[in-house]
Amino acid sequence: MPSKEDMRFSTVDYIIFALLLVISSAIGLYYAFSGGKQRTTQEFLLANRSMGFLPVAISLLATFQSAVAILGVPAEIYNNGTEYWFLGCCYFLGLLIPAHVFIPIFYRLRLTSTYEYLELRFNKIVRICGTVTFIFQMVIYMGVVLYAPSLALNAVTGFDLWGSVLALGLVCTIYTTLGGLKAVIWTDVFQSLVMFAGMLAVITVGSIKVGGITEVWRIANEAGKISGIDLNPDPFERHTFWVLAFGGVFMMLTLYGVNQAQVQRYLSSRTQKEAILSCYAVFPCQQIILSLGCLMGLVMYARYRDDGPLQKGYVQNSDQMVLYFVMDIFKDIPGLPGLFVACLFSGALSTISSAFNSLATVTMQDLIKPFFPNMTESRATLIAKGLAFMYGLLCLCMAYIASLMGSVLQAALSIFGIVGGPLLGLFSLGMFFPCSNSWGAVTGLISGLIMSFWVGIGSFVNARISASPPPLNATVVPDTGNMTAVVITKLLTTTSAVRTNPTGLKKFYSLSYLWYSGFSSTVVIIVGLLVSCITGPTRGSDVNPHTIFPVMRYILFFLPKSYLEVVSCGVRYDQDGLNARETTSSVIRMFTTSLAPPQQGTEEQEDRPDLSPLLQVKSRNEEKPVKNNK
Repeated sequence: MPSKEDMRFSTVDYIIFALLLVISSAIGLYYAFSGGKQRTTQEFLLANRSMGFLPVAISLLATFQSAVAILGVPAEIYNNGTEYWFLGCCYFLGLLIPAHVFIPIFYRLRLTSTYEYLELRFNKIVRICGTVTFIFQMVIYMGVVLYAPSLALNAVTGFDLWGSVLALGLVCTIYTTLGGLKAVIWTDVFQSLVMFAGMLAVITVGSIKVGGITEVWRIANEAGKISGIDLNPDPFERHTFWVLAFGGVFMMLTLYGVNQAQVQRYLSSRTQKEAILSCYAVFPCQQIILSLGCLMGLVMYARYRDDGPLQKGYVQNSDQMVLYFVMDIFKDIPGLPGLFVACLFSGALSTISSAFNSLATVTMQDLIKPFFPNMTESRATLIAKGLAFMYGLLCLCMAYIASLMGSVLQAALSIFGIVGGPLLGLFSLGMFFPCSNSWGAVTGLISGLIMSFWVGIGSFVNARISASPPPLNATVVPDTGNMTAVVITKLLTTTSAVRTNPTGLKKFYSLSYLWYSGFSSTVVIIVGLLVSCITGPTRGSDVNPHTIFPVMRYILFFLPKSYLEVVSCGVRYDQDGLNARETTSSVIRMFTTSLAPPQQGTEEQEDRPDLSPLLQVKSRNEEKPVKNNK
């Protein structure tokens, strides 16, 4: 087993890594000086709503397939076996629900920012609360995602820490600012191909050195690393089939249902059908990435068994093991270490660029445009580009702050997942419960955030007190749906630790991290409904039917019209052409034909409902002072 002093980059490795940065920048420059040259906000923020389903699907995959996730999944499999693979079971529902619930509503409303929905459904105060929460979430997240892989790379190979941080941050800022969303999506496609190539190279060379993939499986199976299905329903167990398959659904909904970075890609599609199809297309890609990560972990275990570089003291924590393993098996093959590092930083680039673009979008649409309604299109576009550049510089500052956090870095990573659940609850409250009002929405969001932070921070502190001190500069969590896990310390705790049966608050703090989104979103809905009932529920006749997903009408479509009016809570769907039987047939027809390619000449005409009632409501809301929905 070689020491770290023997692991250094060759000239070829540096060239391959530099090519990644050059090609990514070139894509941004190409879209900056071609087509419409990013002269309008629609082109800069939404790619002029002209994207096909395949690049959108690959970009959806790359957005949260961060470098931290690439490092984390193999380490999780090496330490705890393949049980984590069952997370893939949640992908189906986690993508099917956004495809047929969230995407139709967002796409038909012709939004730019996801949080515009909150003003249409509630009022401007709720919209601003949602926007500020999202900005807080992403600003902390993007700095950590930039710093974490650079730190791990520096610890193993001696690769210059701040040189890689600055290179990635500046390149990402340049192509995002110049090329807009279209450049971000197409660089995501390129970077995803690099990620696939890097992971396949590691699995292929690693398995050959062990004796073949059959030998890898035999060694892992004999060591008990091939996990069976654990049907224990206890939500306080870290990983069981039910926790992974169903708790993970809520985590997926926070990502693919209401997250601005993902919704923005749906809205860039040419038609609603292509937006839905992109959601279907990302499903097999997610399964492939998850399986490749698991295979990397098994190959790494077959190489080192239980006497790996962590046990020998060559690395300080699990995330560095993956890079050590890569440098070990590639040490005699110039260029392949550079390919994997390019793979690693492709994950970082795709995640950070998505953060820049989505932050610029929500800041422009939710915090600037509403207060300057007469702003010209050229000035709005210039400000949007300036915002993307500003967030790029802020990312570098956050990376520096992350370097000062030490072990608190784990807590910073957890904030991303802690905030996602309450935002999911806020959107669900608006879409599925017509009686909810703006008081309930704001109170529910605040309550959800308080509960989520309480449990998350409590679990973090409790784990530090009850377990042995965590390794310094721990920077990684396993990929729980691409960096949305919240209890980071749970994921880094070794299986050799003595397990106890906690009671009281300690039991509450041991809730599996995959249930955090479900827990906090449920708090938002319950508190929101209670407060809405106390302050006076919204009358159904006052609710815009385009902002509601009529679940009960779809389920009970066979009932007489008088009964459907009762379950509709007074919302006037029929007056807006939303007849229950017709909409149910439409959903079924869309589901069965979503895989069929659109006929030539119909792309621009389909999925364009009459939004004049909606626009009238929106204009009235802008003219009138904000009132609470009662």
